[in-house]
Amino acid sequence: MADSLRDQLLKSGIVKQVQPERPREPKRPPSPGKPARHGGKPGARPGSKPQPPVAGRSQQDIDLARAYALRAQTETRERKQIEQEAAEQARLRRERKQKIQQLLDGKALNKTDADQPRNFEYGGKIRRVHVDAPQLAALNAGELGVVQHGGRYLLVAREIAEQVRAIDPHQLALLVDPAASGVGDDGVPDDLMW
Repeated sequence: MADSLRDQLLKSGIVKQVQPERPREPKRPPSPGKPARHGGKPGARPGSKPQPPVAGRSQQDIDLARAYALRAQTETRERKQIEQEAAEQARLRRERKQKIQQLLDGKALNKTDADQPRNFEYGGKIRRVHVDAPQLAALNAGELGVVQHGGRYLLVAREIAEQVRAIDPHQLALLVDPAASGVGDDGVPDDLMW
């Protein structure tokens, strides 16, 4: 029983030997050229030393940051390319619209006193243009065509309609093929009044 209580507890394994604490280094005042650092990493215990970064993890972080930067650059480049393509498409549409406007100036054959509607399919819907009797016969014979411009349907000569088709085929609303027998694709005669 010569062993002290401390020795007995150490032998039984209930307690572990505690190493004496090293004296802490006194805090140094910050040097005049460097700003003082306050705090540290969030969650770090006061007085604990910062852990050196693990080499594999820092390389992984660098690779991840590089990947994010490359992705951001790629997205920016793609966005600029899409914007440039959209601007080019808009410029081409404006040029086509201007050419069609110059082509149609003063050449529309619409009459304000026309009383006969001529229905036709355009853009998936049934549309209507008002014509008189001679225009209706010429339209059904393929001598006249209908062009959509500025939200209106303009009756024009076949030559003008062909030129509009060459510039922008979507603007040509109706142009009857003169070689056709006068019966539409659906079996209904073109000159049938509804």
